[in-house]
Amino acid sequence: MKKSTVMMFGTVSSAIVLAACGGAEADTKDQVIIYSNADDEAIEVMETTLDKKGYEGKYIIQSFGTSELGGKMMAEGKDIEADVVTIASYFIESAQTSKSMFVELSSELKPLDGGSTYALPILGNVGSIFINTDLLAQKGLPVPQTIKDLTKPEYKDLVSFPNILDSSTGWLLVQAIMSEYGEKEGKQVLADLIKNAGPHIESSGSGPIKKVKTGEVAAGFGLRIQAIDAKNEGLPIDYIDPTEGNFTLTESVAVVDKEGDEALASEIAKVIATEARADLLKQYPVALYEGEQVEEKYIPKYLKKWDTTLTVDLLEKHQTFFKEAQQ
Repeated sequence: MKKSTVMMFGTVSSAIVLAACGGAEADTKDQVIIYSNADDEAIEVMETTLDKKGYEGKYIIQSFGTSELGGKMMAEGKDIEADVVTIASYFIESAQTSKSMFVELSSELKPLDGGSTYALPILGNVGSIFINTDLLAQKGLPVPQTIKDLTKPEYKDLVSFPNILDSSTGWLLVQAIMSEYGEKEGKQVLADLIKNAGPHIESSGSGPIKKVKTGEVAAGFGLRIQAIDAKNEGLPIDYIDPTEGNFTLTESVAVVDKEGDEALASEIAKVIATEARADLLKQYPVALYEGEQVEEKYIPKYLKKWDTTLTVDLLEKHQTFFKEAQQ
């Protein structure tokens, strides 16, 4: 998951044009312009699927960091150049509430969370603890079962997690802590975790797993699939579902209201949400629709969701909670 904060719009990558056909100089007059925050692997799946379905040359994908794209949506509304956006669902929710910028979009697929009338989920990410089993054994450390376990003195400078001010992956951690412990105790748990992490609070969601892989730290918090992939590669990595909960963030696709000129854009958006879904599910094994099946190892033990709709405003509140715990 790319960097995602509504507080620091400057720390984002510049847009990279990924043309479907004809290169960066291709005439985009009759092409659907897609703005996306997706990882390169997900964009490749989208492109491959669209091309196979006969849309080669009819679209162009432009890649942005989450906060950059989210900022453009919130600032420009319907005037944004994009015809289609794929981005963290909470940004779509907030942009629609404040700008009413998306058209009706539906499919035969039934989202597990009920969905919305203007966006379709395309992939999901789940948080978990992961450990370096070799380093844990060398240090004689107990295997953590909870996020709170990582605040124990023996984990001092041996734990890493992403900063919610820089990475939306860090929001999965804060949601779990606040949901389980409430604001008062949760703030103390988070403060203790911040102290234990020391220099290992990362600006990137992939930062913790990298440090756990290299043995720089013994335990981390991040995306569950990253630890599963590392374990499958034969590395001494394992993953633990914290009892506080495995929270999820989704990314969705939506079509910008261009005053009646959305037919092709809607077709392309539906292809991304439906036809590309099988391959996206392989890369991001989180069931989002009724009837989807994933292997047992990909199903978290304590799957939970925040009790209200995720929005940019809620993210800002949780970022404030984090900053207060830092003091």
